[in-house]
Amino acid sequence: MLKVDVVVIELSTPILIGVYEDDILIKSFSSDEYSSESLPKIFKEIMNIYEIQNIVYTRGPGSFMAIKIAYIFLQSLCIIRGFKLYGTNAFTFNENQPIKAFAKLYFMNDNGTITTKKFDEPQNAPFKLPKTIKLSDYSQETTPLYILPAV
Repeated sequence: MLKVDVVVIELSTPILIGVYEDDILIKSFSSDEYSSESLPKIFKEIMNIYEIQNIVYTRGPGSFMAIKIAYIFLQSLCIIRGFKLYGTNAFTFNENQPIKAFAKLYFMNDNGTITTKKFDEPQNAPFKLPKTIKLSDYSQETTPLYILPAV
């Protein structure tokens, strides 16, 4: 089996999952289902074809429920199967653009500090899987990054 790394962007719809061989994207998956539905299905397919070595996921900010589900699922998978889990903040995969918090509030990355900002018009900065990855760019800190904006 081909040894690969996997990147998971689960914070919004569609959920994006990329498979990387030698740090280069070789296959991608996209799902409009909830992460609780799509993650097991997609990972089952990946594990039938590839030998996963490492998983990178977006630990936040974003949908709290999506972060929780992804973290529990991926952490459990890593413990059971012996994969290594890495984390990164979501701004890594949307060109550092605003990320929806709730209502008209959006998360912002202000020189490494995550804040919230109100926008009257909806902000649409889609997430994208990178064409290449370097594991050293990601953190071994994998606990969810929960940012609770002031109401």
